[in-house]
Amino acid sequence: MIRPKLIPTLFTLPALIALIWLGVWQLQRLEWKETLIDRLHSRASADAVALPPGDLDIDTWEFQRVTLTGEFLHDHEVHLLNRSLNGNPGLHILTPLRRTDVPGAPTVLVNRGWVPFELKEAASRPNGLVEGPVTVEGIVRFQRPITGLQRVFLPENEPSNNIWYSVDQAQIEADAALTLTNFYVVDGNTEVPGTYPLGKQWILDIRNDHFQYALTWFLLAGALVVIFLVYHRRGGPSE
Repeated sequence: MIRPKLIPTLFTLPALIALIWLGVWQLQRLEWKETLIDRLHSRASADAVALPPGDLDIDTWEFQRVTLTGEFLHDHEVHLLNRSLNGNPGLHILTPLRRTDVPGAPTVLVNRGWVPFELKEAASRPNGLVEGPVTVEGIVRFQRPITGLQRVFLPENEPSNNIWYSVDQAQIEADAALTLTNFYVVDGNTEVPGTYPLGKQWILDIRNDHFQYALTWFLLAGALVVIFLVYHRRGGPSE
């Protein structure tokens, strides 16, 4: 018969609870990620629908393929740094689109795509500065809150230098003196005059390692129980 000792039990019990909680949490994350991936694939591959005016609900519209028409405000383009393409460093160009299909609707921020660093400035890619009405077909995205380690390591945006590390729409709105929607659209156009920006910069293959993480935590919990039992079967040092 095993008689648990006080000090090992005081250490093992909270550690075991924490490990089991982490495993359960990862299973919950697994369910969330599977739902997210299913939503991404189904909405991003569906036929495009006309984008309604105004703000949108994230649960209903994220990853939805949409179409809208308007004029790009190239003077207010945003440079989103640290974006690579096939291993090549560069940035994304986000440009406000003043809608002409729905007069009076708020301006929509459009992620037009990737450019290499040497084409960062708009003047270096004049052919890509499309003038006049243009139709954009892409997917709706929302900026997620920056939390945890990302908040610690992500540099602050520098609007005055047009240096952005995250899509902070309130900050962009204030800097450009525009009224923007609570979402942005990732442009799916692949043919742009002058080649750049390269559109369709979204990834449908999202990593989903939560089951492996959950299994790891549960195995650690099981190992802890085994160590606890073996320790007491052998008697352990006297208290």
